[in-house]
Amino acid sequence: MIAHVEPFHATTIGRLAYELAAQGRDVIHMEYGQPSTGAPAAAIAAAHAVLDSEAGGYWESPALCDRIVRHYREAYGAEVSPEQVFLTCGASPAFVLALSCLFRPGSRVAVARPGYVAYRNAMRTLYIEPVELPCGPAERYQVTAAALDALDPAPEGLILASPANPTGTVIAREELAAIAEVCRRKGIAVISDEIYHGLTYDVEADSMLQHMPDALVVNSFSKWFSMAGWRLGWLVVPLHLIEAARARIANLFLTPPVLSQHAGLVAFDCVEELEGHHASYARNRELLLSALPRLGLQKIAPPDGAFYIWADIGHLTQDSLAFCRRLLADTGVATAPGIDFDPVEGNRFIRFSFAVSTPEIEDAIERMVPWFAAQGEMASPA
Repeated sequence: MIAHVEPFHATTIGRLAYELAAQGRDVIHMEYGQPSTGAPAAAIAAAHAVLDSEAGGYWESPALCDRIVRHYREAYGAEVSPEQVFLTCGASPAFVLALSCLFRPGSRVAVARPGYVAYRNAMRTLYIEPVELPCGPAERYQVTAAALDALDPAPEGLILASPANPTGTVIAREELAAIAEVCRRKGIAVISDEIYHGLTYDVEADSMLQHMPDALVVNSFSKWFSMAGWRLGWLVVPLHLIEAARARIANLFLTPPVLSQHAGLVAFDCVEELEGHHASYARNRELLLSALPRLGLQKIAPPDGAFYIWADIGHLTQDSLAFCRRLLADTGVATAPGIDFDPVEGNRFIRFSFAVSTPEIEDAIERMVPWFAAQGEMASPA
């Protein structure tokens, strides 16, 4: 039997957006969770130097693995060894690697709903059963220790994301420690998605390694480092899974691009430039939050981190995909429909990415304000 995998509807909106742009329309891309900025200048220069001097090949950078180890020590006080770090072509293969190391077909793995669409779909591809925990305003759209503890039978695994996609919410330190305690007590393996670390606003995000050293941690150069197109990420595995991970990565993925590994090593030290991007996201976030009342959007998830606004549009539509299509066609602003992230209630939610430039955010707001007002007038009873 071939696994049934649902489409990623944001890519449908993305294709339509690029088609409109090819026709000459001015499109603002707020549908994808990717920075509009490029890699740090020094990282690009390093890649040019390598391109001019090396043939390339299958290679894993020991220096980059060492730098990642140093990052966990300096940022979180967590100790890992270079052998525990596996370099991947972005976070997506890292998730497949982690899932295949931990679970067999039929395993049950808990995940928040709403949550990143690929968690659910990657699990189904591997015949792993997603156990979706509904998370709303009362839970700040995040898994809680109490909800996890109440699952009977307990799942074999848990996927966490803090900051999360699509909501941007962060799990508080005390709650993350409580979740770790439930997982230890019930033998629940944890995969922690930490690709938005570094992108928080007035809060801190702990690594799960601070609370559960045998967690598997996924990270990527796509978000904080602004290197989505370079396809570089990593997975940290506990000592007892090193051989399993090594066998799988060699057979399924081999190595990430040589150029990306050289550039990634340099990018770690481009803090000033990357903090500049972070400051832009913070400004964009404030602009969008200030504009939401003008859009008639009153119910949102707390955007503690990442670069998203998760907004309830249930007063305007019960079909978020059609809504996003109309918004794009009428205004040129591309957004992500909620059904990607929540197959139950996502029909009445939309996700805005504010990882574009500040002028684009200002332009998008001016385009959307009258459009949302018109939608509200049409939705209001006569």
